[in-house]
Amino acid sequence: MQSGTLMLIVVAAIVALALVLFQYYHKTKRRGRLGIMLSFFRFLALFCIFLVLINPKFTKNTYELEKANLVLLADNSSSITASDGQEHMNQVIDHIKGSTPLGDRFNLKQHSFGTRLGLLDSLSFSEQNTNIAQAMKGIAQLYGHSNTSILLLTDGNQTLGEDYEFYGTNQKFPIYPVAIGDTTRYEDLRIGQVNANKYAFLKNKYPLEIYVSYEGKGSVTTRVNVSVDGKRVFRENVALSNTVSTKVINTLLTANTVGVKNIRVSVEAIDNERNTINNQKNLAVEIIDEKTDIAIMTAVFHPDIGALKKAIEVNEQRNVTIRKVTSGIQGLDDTDLFILYQPNAAFKAVYDYIDQKKANTFTITGSKTDWNFLNQIQNCFEKNSYNQVEEITPVPNPGFSVFNNVDFSVADFPPLTGILGEIIISRPHEVLLHQRIKGVELDEPLLAVIGNDLEREAVLFGEHLWKWRVQSYRNEQHFSNFDDMIGRIIRYLSTNTSKSRLTVEYEPLYSGANQAKVSAAYFDKAFGFDANATLSLRLKGIGNGISREVPMLLKGTYYEADLSDLPAGSYTFTVVVAEENLSKSGSFSISDFDVEKQLLSSDYQKLDRLAQRSKGKLYFPQETDTMIADLLNNNQFLPTQKSKQNVVSLIDFRFLLGVIIAALAAEWFIRKYNGLI
Repeated sequence: MQSGTLMLIVVAAIVALALVLFQYYHKTKRRGRLGIMLSFFRFLALFCIFLVLINPKFTKNTYELEKANLVLLADNSSSITASDGQEHMNQVIDHIKGSTPLGDRFNLKQHSFGTRLGLLDSLSFSEQNTNIAQAMKGIAQLYGHSNTSILLLTDGNQTLGEDYEFYGTNQKFPIYPVAIGDTTRYEDLRIGQVNANKYAFLKNKYPLEIYVSYEGKGSVTTRVNVSVDGKRVFRENVALSNTVSTKVINTLLTANTVGVKNIRVSVEAIDNERNTINNQKNLAVEIIDEKTDIAIMTAVFHPDIGALKKAIEVNEQRNVTIRKVTSGIQGLDDTDLFILYQPNAAFKAVYDYIDQKKANTFTITGSKTDWNFLNQIQNCFEKNSYNQVEEITPVPNPGFSVFNNVDFSVADFPPLTGILGEIIISRPHEVLLHQRIKGVELDEPLLAVIGNDLEREAVLFGEHLWKWRVQSYRNEQHFSNFDDMIGRIIRYLSTNTSKSRLTVEYEPLYSGANQAKVSAAYFDKAFGFDANATLSLRLKGIGNGISREVPMLLKGTYYEADLSDLPAGSYTFTVVVAEENLSKSGSFSISDFDVEKQLLSSDYQKLDRLAQRSKGKLYFPQETDTMIADLLNNNQFLPTQKSKQNVVSLIDFRFLLGVIIAALAAEWFIRKYNGLI
């Protein structure tokens, strides 16, 4: 307690006593024991009042020693076992955890990582992907505000995420990698990448692009083989060396029969090749015998038209023809779907033909649309145009349920250009995207689908759609986000059969079980999405004896079954809706593919560059003692002494208030009892 506070308490006691004595000698009618008792209660009340006003406090200073954090970050991926590094990993961890000087000097934090960051309980080396950059980002979030260093135990082989070498430059603390695994470089042949379309057409040829690479110091000659459903259909000899280490092979395969074709691409191993797992790759191509003909009808030239054609023709079962409306309607008999780009009066013959044919349409409007003509020529929608051009930002509608759009994102999408005005849609419809103009969300559709099972139409109230495709590439380095969304719209408009209440989506071939998922959407009798249904997936393995029933979990606007625990093989399945006579069946295969097991050597050179960029140092397992000594001798990680000042009030206001009330009440009662008031 401070001396000033003690002095104030003494002064309060003296003042209270003086006031009481003054009252005792000048105002109290009775002296003796009664007067003393009344004076005591008055003194107690006044003293407590003065204490409340003074509020005495005392300050306590505590000192504590804050250690630096030493984060032990261990790689738990299967590439550690592939490079024979699990024994070294466990030895280094045991050595570090058993070092008493390190424990005295640092706060030892233990984490493991594969795809995600976790706590280090025990290492199973079963993770099928490695994301070193994500692990370091997680450590920065947990310990970024304190003195921290990282001991990174890994082989340096990353299969997911951004390049950790450059991410380490932004770290605020040093990283000390320990290169685990075999550092020897062996001669190795591998199939790097195989490019093929997902779909091909019956009796047509489809392309296959194969990248073959060689790592070594000599020259080799080998053979690349391609087989479809177990039958070899192509082979080619290749010569590779340390100067010409990669070769691209292009070939055309013939689609003879309909169905999913399992394609295996392999390169024959060379003598004494240690890693042969990466000598082959599997993929699947679906052969179909249907093709959708789509006509884009336009009166203007616009980059939107090219973007639409590219997005639609990503699916090879679709063929897009661009037609000027002035060329007439000749040759449109085989057209299944019409895309009407910014209609005006020149479209009259086209609209008459569409009405006669009862074809589905996708209308795109913009600044050159003649709304007077469009409002008169059709009766699905109309717009009270103000002839004012505005920029319209898309806003997703989470309640959209006509088809699955859960993967579609409009993040950072630029605004489209459209004409301001009220939109009235007179037929049953659902809105996929709403409008936002100048930061204000409007109850107006930007993209909507209209109609029923027999007549369907989609309308986009804005132009410059090509900017969305460009932004999709900027966001994700590919066009899939935009192209898949356009593909779903085209697929919906191209189907005139009755809408199914149960739809199922899956891939015919999964590269590794961690990607195996089956999703489904279920609609009630009014074709609204039913989030209260019970869906299950009945699975049966072909030739492996696996049979199980998996509940499908609700994921927003669809149901999903996670099958990531399945072994490689072929499977058939049926999705069943409980208490409904609805089911859908399919089949898929899981290839025995683990990218981690294709990496047999540690990338210690990249780890060294990471250490240099973060002002750390690279070590090897046999240098563990040296690493511990360097950490102990590094003055950057000296413990720091911090003081903490704790100011505590000496009094409890609630207690003093009770004492004041009790003292004054007692004094009043005594005076009343003795007739003094």
